[in-house]
Amino acid sequence: CNDVILNFFQKKAKSLFPCMSHYHPYTIFPLGDSALTIEFSNAIELETNQKVLQLFQQICDAKIPYITDLVPAYSSLTVYYDVVSLHRQKQTAFELMAEMIENFTEEKRSLQNETSRLIEVPVCYDIAYAPDMNKLLKEKNLSAEEVISIHTSRNYRVYMLGFVPGFAYLGEVDEKIAMPRRQKPRLSVKGGSVGIAEKQTGIYPYETPGGWQIIGCTPLEVFNKTWTHPSLFNLGDEVKFYSITADEFKDYQRGNT
Repeated sequence: CNDVILNFFQKKAKSLFPCMSHYHPYTIFPLGDSALTIEFSNAIELETNQKVLQLFQQICDAKIPYITDLVPAYSSLTVYYDVVSLHRQKQTAFELMAEMIENFTEEKRSLQNETSRLIEVPVCYDIAYAPDMNKLLKEKNLSAEEVISIHTSRNYRVYMLGFVPGFAYLGEVDEKIAMPRRQKPRLSVKGGSVGIAEKQTGIYPYETPGGWQIIGCTPLEVFNKTWTHPSLFNLGDEVKFYSITADEFKDYQRGNT
């Protein structure tokens, strides 16, 4: 199997790397025996993420029956497929799928403007909802007012959804408030908690273990499995945080807003 994959890459090396298509450079590699990943880079970049989402949309629009799932990330797209449906004597399922992906990337397209929404999210940064705020203030030598001002000063792009359903990875935060993940993750993080991990920020959609630094909480429901679209956020959306008081947080919960 490894020889087959190696031979494929040797034959395809010229087409897998820089050419005129805006998708390039990229690499394709197998992920187990029923999936492959198209990787454009290893960085959080707007242009790269736009390429991921455009290829994701191209493949979705094609409605290929033997593709079972698509998983877009910051800078890569993973395609899951039905190996049995792709059985051929002269080619592996991976080779067939990789060639199909190359055909998509060779289509003459320009990066199009995305249809994205601006979603405003209320956040209470009161210490009762921000168990890691004091740590951030101490390490960054900032006041709570400064942290809130910095965190709410920009729009954040929804780069990807994971590690649990509805968790939106948002970027990028100002370097002034960037913080590493906790060395010891919590066994339980309250739903609605707003956290920072390196230059990312995000909202825990419901109670779950987690290791991000929690600096606030939103009363807004961001995930509900009974909704037609369970997540409040779509890939490519913009999120704008704004500060609310503890009393306003309680009013949101009571439905008084």
